[in-house]
Amino acid sequence: MFDPTIYENMKIIIEGAVYDLDLAGNLLVTNRSDRVELSTMSRAYFIQFKLLGKGETVAEIYLAATTADLSAEILEKSSLTPGCIFEISFMLPVHQLDEDCIEIQQILQEIWGDSCVIKQKLFFEYGEGKREAYGNEVVLDFGRKFSESIVDDIPSLLDHIMISLQQLNQIGSDSDS
Repeated sequence: MFDPTIYENMKIIIEGAVYDLDLAGNLLVTNRSDRVELSTMSRAYFIQFKLLGKGETVAEIYLAATTADLSAEILEKSSLTPGCIFEISFMLPVHQLDEDCIEIQQILQEIWGDSCVIKQKLFFEYGEGKREAYGNEVVLDFGRKFSESIVDDIPSLLDHIMISLQQLNQIGSDSDS
C-alpha cells in the first residue's frame, strides 16, 4: 500500500468541498477533469462551477503536479520541495472593455488582496459578426506551489470564490441594463 501524494489529497478535499456546496444548492458544477499525462507522468485536475441560476460567470479551480513534484515526494528527495500548482480563474463576458476590466480588477483586488497576481485575458471568435461582448478569462496566480498545509484554508478559499462570483455576476447584469 502507498501513501497518497499531496496532489491526490488536495484534489479529494477540493472536490469534496465543491460538491458539498453543489449538493447544498449553492452552486452548480458544470465541468471537471482529472488527467494523467502518460508521456511525462504529470497530473492535472480542474473543476468548474457557477452560482446556481445567478449569472454567467464560471469559476475554475485548477490543480497540477509535475513529474518533478511527484518524484520528489515519492522518492523523498530532500533537495526539492514538492507541491502543487494551484490556480483559481473566472470566465465571464465583458461588454465595455476598459470599464469592465478595471472593475473586475478592483473587485478581485478587494476580495483577494495581495495574495495573488490578477491576470485578465480577453478573447473573441473571429467571424462572429458584430461583437457585443468579449470573453474574459481572469486568472489568480498565487506565484508559488501549494501543499497540504492549505487544507484548512479550503473553506475560506471557496467563500472567497463564492463572493467573487456574486460580485463578478453584477458586472454582466450592470452592462445589460
